[in-house]
Amino acid sequence: MTASTPPAPPFRDPHLPFAKRVDDLLSRLTLDEKIGFLHQFTPAVERLGLASFRTGQEALHGVAWMGPATVFPQAVGLGATWNTDLVRRVGEAVSREARAMRARDERVGLNVWSPTVNLLRHPLWGRNEEGYSEDPKLTSAIATAYTHGLRGDHPTYWRTAPVLKHWLAHNNETGRDVTSSSVRPRVLHEYDLRAFRETVEAGAVAGVMPAYNLVNGRPNHVSPYLREQLRTWTEEELLVCSDAGAPSNLADSEHYFDTHEEATAAALLAGVDSFTDHGEDSSVIVGRVRKAHERGLLTEADIDTAVRRQLSVRFRLGEFDPRYDPHTDTAAFDTPAHRALAREAAEQAVVLLKNDGVLPLATDARVAVVGLLADECKLDWYSGTLIHRSTPLEGVYERFGAERVEFAEGVDRVLLKTSAGTFLHVPAAEAADEVRGAAGALDPALLAGRTDLPPLTAGAEGTELALIDWGEGVLTFRAPDGRYLSVAEDGRVRASADQPGGWIVQETFRLEPHGNGHLLRHLGTGRHVCVSADGVKVADDNPETFELVVTERGEDAVARVAAEADVVLVVAGNDPHLNGRETEDRTTLRLPAQQERLLRAARAANPATVLALTSAYPYAVDLTELPAVLWTAHGGQATGTALARVLAGDVSPAGRLPQTWYADDADLPGLLDYDVIGGRQTYLYFEGTPLFPFGHGLSYASFSYADLAVRVENGALRVSFTVTNTGEVTADEVAQLYTRVVDPSVPRPRRELAGHRRVTLEPGERTELSFEVPSASLEFWDVSQGRWRLEPGSYEVLAGASSEDVRLRTAVLLDGEPGAPRPVRERGLDAADFDEQSATRIVDRTKTSGDAVTAPEGGTGELLYRGCDFGAGVTTVTVTVAGEGTVEIAVDGGPASAELTPDAPGSGPYDYRTLSAGFTAAGVHDVRVRLRGPLRLAHVGFSG
Repeated sequence: MTASTPPAPPFRDPHLPFAKRVDDLLSRLTLDEKIGFLHQFTPAVERLGLASFRTGQEALHGVAWMGPATVFPQAVGLGATWNTDLVRRVGEAVSREARAMRARDERVGLNVWSPTVNLLRHPLWGRNEEGYSEDPKLTSAIATAYTHGLRGDHPTYWRTAPVLKHWLAHNNETGRDVTSSSVRPRVLHEYDLRAFRETVEAGAVAGVMPAYNLVNGRPNHVSPYLREQLRTWTEEELLVCSDAGAPSNLADSEHYFDTHEEATAAALLAGVDSFTDHGEDSSVIVGRVRKAHERGLLTEADIDTAVRRQLSVRFRLGEFDPRYDPHTDTAAFDTPAHRALAREAAEQAVVLLKNDGVLPLATDARVAVVGLLADECKLDWYSGTLIHRSTPLEGVYERFGAERVEFAEGVDRVLLKTSAGTFLHVPAAEAADEVRGAAGALDPALLAGRTDLPPLTAGAEGTELALIDWGEGVLTFRAPDGRYLSVAEDGRVRASADQPGGWIVQETFRLEPHGNGHLLRHLGTGRHVCVSADGVKVADDNPETFELVVTERGEDAVARVAAEADVVLVVAGNDPHLNGRETEDRTTLRLPAQQERLLRAARAANPATVLALTSAYPYAVDLTELPAVLWTAHGGQATGTALARVLAGDVSPAGRLPQTWYADDADLPGLLDYDVIGGRQTYLYFEGTPLFPFGHGLSYASFSYADLAVRVENGALRVSFTVTNTGEVTADEVAQLYTRVVDPSVPRPRRELAGHRRVTLEPGERTELSFEVPSASLEFWDVSQGRWRLEPGSYEVLAGASSEDVRLRTAVLLDGEPGAPRPVRERGLDAADFDEQSATRIVDRTKTSGDAVTAPEGGTGELLYRGCDFGAGVTTVTVTVAGEGTVEIAVDGGPASAELTPDAPGSGPYDYRTLSAGFTAAGVHDVRVRLRGPLRLAHVGFSG
């Protein structure tokens, strides 16, 4: 007799619902095994046949960090296409390549940490390149398209499992792990939550990643909004993955908890399911969770909840059903279709900002291509390694013919002369070229610099170096063979890097005046360059004093080629690894001074100068004497080909700005001012004159709009209008629909995007576009009631080519719910539910939930609450406060009617007490609350 094969456990049965299979598998895991599942790198469980699993695979605009892959335009460039169908197809291509790459390299993960749905509220944010738009509606539309492409369309099995980044209100790199975004309820609901909510509700999101920052004084990794908001938007088990190192920050840099055990337990209870901390070493997190459980801070049921969410994602990815998973054999990688899609995306991302008729260029034009980015195809931190590469210069060569194109990069050519009269010299190198990250790395921050090349020396014969000033005094030096000067772990200076890059960039320097010359500081190590007998290195002692000998000024080279051309193309912008990137915000909208000089030199030599900005963010530039300006984000592998085809008129540009381009730094709010309403930020509220408005973009064709019709039906506005191509070329138009409240009772957007459509029209072709605008999208968060409310009255519907280029408008009357005074006798006033404020910030009422308001240390702040109904009258006011200071209560514009001061400061910021004082008021009045000192106000109540 032979033993029969034991039946497969229920979790292996593909015919059972996922929920039952997850429950069965969970019941078979030991407590220690389940705790192991809480780290990013989940170990295998061999006794159950479970493979190891990793949360997190970067895939923002292509599979990143894991070697060669198709590289699409940056996320902000995909946003500029305003094309959801295109972005969905990009997501499909990226997810197919992730599957194909995983088939040959198990390090490639299928739980992809993309897209980023943080709103581009502030253009100086260092990670502007990662978001889609400043507008919640456009952001959610593009993000939804991308997640649907990443997920795939199979009803059961997902091609990849997208995680949205970064929850919540995260737009600053400066002090990003210790700063708190003060987000009032209206901004929270109407702006920051909205992009996440609409994307999650669309049904193709597997989870979210909390951001490093705090919101209203509480770290995002213990945010109550994960439970109160996120998990109410879908019935799917969402997996919340921490950002790298953020769990440790809770006790380290943020000092929010006394111990790591308390911090880890609090994050898990708040809803964090997977802890990304200490790289691949899971022992630290496992130890913290185990100790938290032993101390009674966590129950096994709490751990089960988090593990269940991870298992749910793994089942959806088909891990346990390889025979049924339709994506198992996906092999599409670097296909002709993917290459064509990369070019299409790059073409559609180009925005024509200004054109006085110089574009498109004549096919026989003699073109001078100049600028520091003219022969570059820049990557960013979340890019894959290029398989194909097209720079603007290469694209123009290919399209117009090399014989008709001249090139000047515009770098300064320099020698570095030592105090001994010798010059820095780059020795000849026999080693092969290497591209940073080509082999793939789970953590590219750990990639080391090259040490197989000889260090620089000093001698009678110097090497001419290409010097670029990227702004803020940040310099790079490039050797004649194209390699950048870099510093490896041994401290030696070598010409070894293919591009500046890395988590800590080792290719940047700063010249510091010293005596009759300059010290050369290496920014990556903070050390100065010195010259010794065994070569050039960085060290703490004996810095060398250099004389900078300029052999050619970049402006001179640019002027020479510009003067001989019919038209000049100046390609300017940023290197995504320098002066505006993750960990570093920009300080200005201006172009770096060296690039402004090159632009002036080109323009002075040839009035037919076209500026092409290739950048991760907006700039403020002087347009006065420029006949044409274009912008594109770093467009991936097809950047140059796409730009050249637009310049030649093979493609009519139809990209549109996904965020406001401000004219001057003075137009910007503070980087940490997250109150888009009170600070009048973004196109929604900005009242100044922008350089270019949200939605702006020109075409080689012209379009007319007509026949606007609106009807109210079944709780929605049914809007239609026609668009006709009145030009002479086939072109895309991005028709945009906006709404505005005509006479709002509270500050509302000047206009707000309600829909858009990118359409292709031949000359003379006309199309009718239809939109459905749910009346719920016209609601606002009524702080007096603590809920959404549709205000009755007149609403304008506007159609046009940008937020400012409105071609059609009409008004419609909507029934709604009339406003009502605040019922302060019954509910009192939650401090954060103000209508207006001055010099205050919102902080955490407790470490788990609730808000309070405080004034700056030693300062004074005011809160205004409009329309407070005291009914027949009150005689007493009570305040719930913590800390020391004074609360003054006044009615309308009168003097303080009550003043309340705690007798003692209490034991800490969460030690609240209730104070009472006499206060008389009846009827409806505005209430003004003044805070003096660092006291925290949570609530104001009225009685009597």
